[in-house]
Amino acid sequence: MLLEIGRTRLVDESQSSVLRFGEGEKTKGEWAGRRLMWEGPDPAFELSFWCGTCPLLFKRLEGATERLSLPEMQQSLNSGLENIDDGVLEAFCTMLPGGSYVPMLLRLQPQLVFPGRAGDYFSEEQVDTWGVSGFWGLPEYPQTPYYRTWQAPVDSSAHAFEFVVPMVPPAWNEPDRVKEYARKLSNSSTPTAVAVSILDVCQPAVDRGTDYCAHWGLTHFLLDGHHKMQAAAESQRPLQLLSLLSVDASLARGPDIERMIEVRARPQARRHPAGP
Repeated sequence: MLLEIGRTRLVDESQSSVLRFGEGEKTKGEWAGRRLMWEGPDPAFELSFWCGTCPLLFKRLEGATERLSLPEMQQSLNSGLENIDDGVLEAFCTMLPGGSYVPMLLRLQPQLVFPGRAGDYFSEEQVDTWGVSGFWGLPEYPQTPYYRTWQAPVDSSAHAFEFVVPMVPPAWNEPDRVKEYARKLSNSSTPTAVAVSILDVCQPAVDRGTDYCAHWGLTHFLLDGHHKMQAAAESQRPLQLLSLLSVDASLARGPDIERMIEVRARPQARRHPAGP
């Protein structure tokens, strides 16, 4: 559920930024380097390629090793936000690269998914549209468990998928803290996690699958709330997510960002491909 949309915030470039998005080093024969998100000096995630025709991707790399919680924000986030809080936004914006961000406050009920198992987007819906890798003969592999939270049609030729991607895997979380948050979530759905988000719009250039359509991937990279998110998934309880959607780091264009906000207000609905 989309609870609130905030005004677009312009974040200035700062030496205190922990995260950045951009192009990696080009390899021989490639027209562009990999599209990456860095955590500090190291690449943390490989993202969907620049062309927009390659499959949607968020692949965890060796640089994704730290949660980015802010101790001074824990009381507010654990109690839960009633609306988009400027103080919380300003605190987390200090971590982000310069650019424009659209704040969204969402209520989610996450489902923890493991690559290759039931519910995995990469081995199910993505294969339906792109097929498997022409080189490896396998689906894309994100190298991390992740959470699925919502999906809905954009129109008859495009479908939106939402993911919450932890910076570190749930196996790194402390079980006692997960249980503590599960108890809190049994009484309230307002405890809030925080993420920086991107929207990638991807569609294969050639129809080789069984369901040819554009995939709109709204991917939230979790900054704060790793234990909360796991607790919500395990207890099947909702929680809130404060998302900072990066306009500049997304593959989507400005009108697509606006359309995604409109679509995100819709109830969840799976895609039902048209028959032959």
